[in-house]
Amino acid sequence: MTERTIFLDPTLGWILLAAFSVLWVGLGFYWGRRNKSFEDHALAGRNIGLALGSATAAATWITSNTTMLAPQFALELGVWGMLAYSTASLGLFLFAPLAVRIRKLMPHGYTSGDFFRLRYGRVAWAIFLVFTLFYSLTWLVSMAMAGGILLEALAGIDYVWGMSVILGVCVLYTMRGGLGAVIGTDFIQTLIILIGIVIVGFAVLSQVSVGEIHAELTAHKPALLDVLFPAAIMAIFNNLLFGLGEVFHNNVWWSRAFAFRDGVGGKAFLIGGFIWLPIPVAAGFIALASGALGVAIPSSDMVAPLVIAQVLGTAGAVGIFIIVFCSLASSIDSLLAATADLVTEDIWRRLIRPGSSAEHLKGAAQWVTLGLGLLTWALCAPRIGTLATVLFFAGPLVGAMIFPIITGLYWRRANTIAAVGGMVLGAGAGLVTYFTIGWFVATTVATAVSCAWVLGACAMSKSRFEWIRLKEDA
Repeated sequence: MTERTIFLDPTLGWILLAAFSVLWVGLGFYWGRRNKSFEDHALAGRNIGLALGSATAAATWITSNTTMLAPQFALELGVWGMLAYSTASLGLFLFAPLAVRIRKLMPHGYTSGDFFRLRYGRVAWAIFLVFTLFYSLTWLVSMAMAGGILLEALAGIDYVWGMSVILGVCVLYTMRGGLGAVIGTDFIQTLIILIGIVIVGFAVLSQVSVGEIHAELTAHKPALLDVLFPAAIMAIFNNLLFGLGEVFHNNVWWSRAFAFRDGVGGKAFLIGGFIWLPIPVAAGFIALASGALGVAIPSSDMVAPLVIAQVLGTAGAVGIFIIVFCSLASSIDSLLAATADLVTEDIWRRLIRPGSSAEHLKGAAQWVTLGLGLLTWALCAPRIGTLATVLFFAGPLVGAMIFPIITGLYWRRANTIAAVGGMVLGAGAGLVTYFTIGWFVATTVATAVSCAWVLGACAMSKSRFEWIRLKEDA
């Protein structure tokens, strides 16, 4: 990192890091006192209300990408790039009715893996587990790496130390408090992020008007205002489908569907989507203002911190540090909890130790969380470079799972052949496209191939699934 990318005195950075670490760990241990069983630990007693539910849906989706990559999209792809990133909100909007359906069909469910096992059988279940665990691990590793990189850039904190602290803090309070602690901290993190984004937006507008921003872009970067910018248009569709696939299949979202009270799920995901929607737009606006503000941008992925530091000085540096820390923690803890529950329920309980007691499963989930944290640390410590390409590599996998999930929830004709073929053929076609054409169309191709196979296989099927089979007492 160069000298000018460090916005905050390292001592102040360490003080902020220590203060928030103590706060999150303390809250995790406090909320963890209520967990007596695996259901309490994994699903917060299935008793999450609307306020916490909406906040956790929004906070989990506010990753470091939302606050750092959305501005980069705007800087590189213009207005359409900024809006392309915001299409990820459709994942939350469209999952709202699915959450209602999931809770109705599977009142005793724990994970998205339970759905595949009961709906399509063990072969589809095994393929799903490989796909979803690969995706979850890449997302988890990328978030931990982003934590180390961003803390080093913002405050000069050594990459390994910054990554280790933020990952260790999330592991500690997630182990102790389970989903209840994750959702509770998500609520606080959402408030901090929203307040910070609003303050920064008004600060930027106080120094430069929308008209000045438009004039500067028209004069120096007219392509960013072009509504027919080809790369941006392709990014819209790819990002939209990637977002749908991420939400529809991942246990992060299914665990919340099971954890919310009856009648809360649909409303919570809709509200969470509306909370999240303006954040990448606001972050993108900050990036588009960089030219009018005269901010030199040596690296497009650091445009947001550079602009905020220019506008707000030390206060802005503190603010962006806190926002980044909260956005990282709100995603890492959710991934740790949901992935640990998936491994505990679908692998430990179903394959290794059937008949385990509720107390034993709770302990197993805590140890799995620790193991995931250590594995993530081991993969992140060498600083192997950016994992953006790995995440895009997972795009065909998540895209191929969209239609097996939708048809499985709503169409009795959906069957194993449709699900297995859709996942394997869709992912295969998408990966071929990834290597021969590029990441920006891989998810679209995977989704299209999977859709064609699944709908065709379902239309020709004579089977009729009995929904009662999903009500298994887990």
